[in-house]
Amino acid sequence: MPKQDACRLRWVEYAFALAVAYFVGSVDFGVIVPKLMGIDIYSEGSGNPGTSNVFRTLGKKAAGLVLAGDLLKGVGAVWAGAMIAGAPFAYWSAVAAVIGHSFPVWHRFKGGKGVATGLGGALFLQPLVGAFAALVWIAIVLKTKTASVASLIGIGILLPGFALRDVRGEQLVATGLLVTIVYIRHAPNIKRMLAGGENTLEAG
Repeated sequence: MPKQDACRLRWVEYAFALAVAYFVGSVDFGVIVPKLMGIDIYSEGSGNPGTSNVFRTLGKKAAGLVLAGDLLKGVGAVWAGAMIAGAPFAYWSAVAAVIGHSFPVWHRFKGGKGVATGLGGALFLQPLVGAFAALVWIAIVLKTKTASVASLIGIGILLPGFALRDVRGEQLVATGLLVTIVYIRHAPNIKRMLAGGENTLEAG
C-alpha cells in the first residue's frame, strides 16, 4: 500500500475510534436507569444525570447500577479505541468517551460530569492507577459523603499516576485533557465548596 494511502487509512481509523468512543460514552445510565423506574432525572434534585443525584433520588441500588454502567462503558469505549486504532491512541478514546458522557447525543447533550466514565477508561489504560483512583474515590465518598470532593481527587490522581507509570507524550496530554474536562464540569461544585455550601449525598 502506498504511504499516502496508508496514512489516510490511519486517519480514518482514528476518526472512527473517536466516533465509537463518543457514541458509547453518550449512553447515559444516569438517564436510562431512572427512566426505567419511571423517573425523569432532569426534573429531580440537582437535575444532573449522575450517580450522586440518582443516589439522592432513587437510592443505593439505582446509583450502583448507574455507577457500574458508566464505569463499564468507559472500559468498553477505550477497549474499542485500542482495537480500532491501537493502544496508544486509546487514550484519546477515553477523552472522547468523557465528552460523550458530558454532552450525550442520545440525551439532548445534557449529561453528567464524566468521573465514572473517565475512571473506567483509566482501568483499561492503566489498571493499577485506575483501580487506585477508584478506591480513593470510594474511600472519600464514605468518609465525607461528598461525591464532588471524591471525584476531583480521584480523577486528579490519574495525571500524576499515569506519569509515574511512564506514560508520556500525547498520551499524557490526552490524560491531562480528560482531567481538565472533568474539572470544568465540576465548576459549580467547586464554587459551592469555596462558599461552604456543597451538597452531600444526604442533601439535595
